[in-house]
Amino acid sequence: MVTCLNRIWSTGFILVVLFFVFLPVQAKATADNTKVKVYEIKVQGPVEPGMAAFLKRALSSDQDPSSIFVLKMDTFGGRVDSALQIVELILNTPRGKTIAFVSDKAISAGALISLACNQLVMKHHTTIGDCAPIMNSSEGPKMMGEKFQSPLRAKFRSLAKRNNYSEVLAEAMVTDRMVVYRVIVDGETRYMDSREYDDLTDGQKKAITSKKTIVDKGELLTMDAVEAKELGFSRMTVDSVEEMLGKMEILNHEIIPVEENWAEAFVRFITKISPVLMMIGLGALYTEIKSPGFGVPGLVGIVCLGLVFAGQYLVGLADYTEFLLVIAGMILFGVEIFVLPGFGISGIVGLILMGAGLVLALQDFVLPDPSLPWQGKLLVNNLIQVLGASVAGLFLALATIRYLLPRLSVVVDGPYLSATLKDSHADSMEIRKASPGDRGVAVTFLRPSGKVAIRGELFDAVSQGEFIEKGSRIRVARIEGNRMIVLAEEDK
Repeated sequence: MVTCLNRIWSTGFILVVLFFVFLPVQAKATADNTKVKVYEIKVQGPVEPGMAAFLKRALSSDQDPSSIFVLKMDTFGGRVDSALQIVELILNTPRGKTIAFVSDKAISAGALISLACNQLVMKHHTTIGDCAPIMNSSEGPKMMGEKFQSPLRAKFRSLAKRNNYSEVLAEAMVTDRMVVYRVIVDGETRYMDSREYDDLTDGQKKAITSKKTIVDKGELLTMDAVEAKELGFSRMTVDSVEEMLGKMEILNHEIIPVEENWAEAFVRFITKISPVLMMIGLGALYTEIKSPGFGVPGLVGIVCLGLVFAGQYLVGLADYTEFLLVIAGMILFGVEIFVLPGFGISGIVGLILMGAGLVLALQDFVLPDPSLPWQGKLLVNNLIQVLGASVAGLFLALATIRYLLPRLSVVVDGPYLSATLKDSHADSMEIRKASPGDRGVAVTFLRPSGKVAIRGELFDAVSQGEFIEKGSRIRVARIEGNRMIVLAEEDK
């Protein structure tokens, strides 16, 4: 009996030991079989609010800490405010989850987005850099001044610290006034600008064994794949995302492409053509106001302005406030036209409210922040855009009323008059009593119009530009319709 119990206890002990030995192995095998989700997100085209809205959805599609988001960069840049919004989205993504893969180019705002990611990888023969703020002037593209460059340099320094890049080299992407050297001191490679180098003591300068100019004055740092790896920005140079994952030893993975859906593509298209839609919408509403009843122009105007607001709302710029401002402005403008005489306070306030609503719908702030100087520039651009659309819409409406509406009778059925008054005239029955060549007397002064008497009958007459004194003799030169043209005759 005791022997039997001992055997049972021995067998149970062995089973427990085997369970705890093989459990970690099984868990490890299960963990090894779990595929890492790699989301491949295309970041291409101009950087603008539509791209920011797309990336907001893409970066929040999976909350698994092991998931990786690969941003395939192919952009020349775009709006600074949208780029900074995207940077904040990336920074709020858990660390170790974002990789910028430059598939073609990451210029200007694209470089800012790339440096915000946890790691940077570049494809062969691609470029990154040149993030100087540019404005279009009458002389062509022009680099903006220190007021605009300073906050961008601060952002680049912050991202460089976060991801262990050279702060000086990152700043050199923004400003062309920096000279950057690569120096080797005691076998250690350092990057410093000309100001930091000049502040070195003679002893420190003597300790430098090598010095090379990386960025000269008047240049902006722009790197190809080889240079980016050499300067410590790019982790590796590969031909594909698959090769990149292999070198990172992420072998058990699943690549999930993330692209814009049709709604996001449509919204980006709408935001691009919003100035044209505003012009057509405002012009159509003005045409509707000048037309009786409510018809096609009013419907076109509502649809066009509705598309503008829908696009801006979906990318996070417009809200109910802007919509209510435009509606209130349209109501006041209609009251001014249909109820109140002339054009006064109601019409002016209505125009101001509509303009304010349209301007605010194009931006995510009310008043520009002095610390973000590009907001002031964006506000000016939006004001010009809305004002230009309003003026163009007015001319479009006038052209429609003058040329298009009269021609609609050709294609629209309805009772129309086929006769015109083009060749009609209204001859007076009295003037038929006189004929060219008849003579009479000026009853009043003709300066140049007045009255004349011919065979005892009074007629309205006009001279041929000359003044004829009262009592002077006249002769009928010709009769045009109901107008009698007379000449003065010299007394014989």
